[in-house]
Amino acid sequence: MENKDIVIKFDHVTKMYKLFKNDKKRLLHTFFKNIKYKEKKAVNDVSFEVERGESVALFGKNGAGKSTILKMITGVAYPTSGTITVKGRVSALLELTSGFDPEFTGRENIYLKGQLLGLKDAEIRELEQEIIDFAEIAEYIDQPVRTYSSGMKARLGFSINVNIRPEILIVDEALSVGDEEFKNKCIKKVNEIVNKDDVTLLFVTHSTAMAKEFCSRGIVMQDGKKTFDGNIDEAIARYQKTVKK
Repeated sequence: MENKDIVIKFDHVTKMYKLFKNDKKRLLHTFFKNIKYKEKKAVNDVSFEVERGESVALFGKNGAGKSTILKMITGVAYPTSGTITVKGRVSALLELTSGFDPEFTGRENIYLKGQLLGLKDAEIRELEQEIIDFAEIAEYIDQPVRTYSSGMKARLGFSINVNIRPEILIVDEALSVGDEEFKNKCIKKVNEIVNKDDVTLLFVTHSTAMAKEFCSRGIVMQDGKKTFDGNIDEAIARYQKTVKK
């Protein structure tokens, strides 16, 4: 059997959510297990592998299970059953401003987020100026983040995540940061990262053109199940059929 360098592996993964009529019912369920709820399989018995250096697009309509998969890869959520294996430093361009302390300055938040991503202070120091320059907020870097506009916070968050030299990069519709010039700069940066042979990309988007630009493989999700896994062109065709339904 061929020895592949697998960095992401889903083995019969299911993620079940309990849906309650309201928050009161949810709270009561903590103490009384007879409170009724509905079960929703956000991800239903999904298996796939991603090799080091692969660029894979994840397609599906809203509610198909894409975001739940990303949350489980990043450790924000855990499977109800099945196993997930992730090897390497994960950088996720999901909620770009999550993890920021509004009272800290931009510079302090670079260190805070860097530490959360597993970097040592010496490593962050090496990347600090590169992060500041890319974010284009030099004159505000020593001001509290609470004084930043939402765009400035997003640019800083994006800059931190793409400049920490990730081994696995997860992108979820995050390339619409800032104006057109900055957006193009972001796309160029992601291209630079994924063109390195050892960086793995998992890309979630509704833009099939952008997916094709970055990825050679596509996985199509529908109602929590994987319905296709293969060549990007066929994956796009399969996804477009689900959109038309």
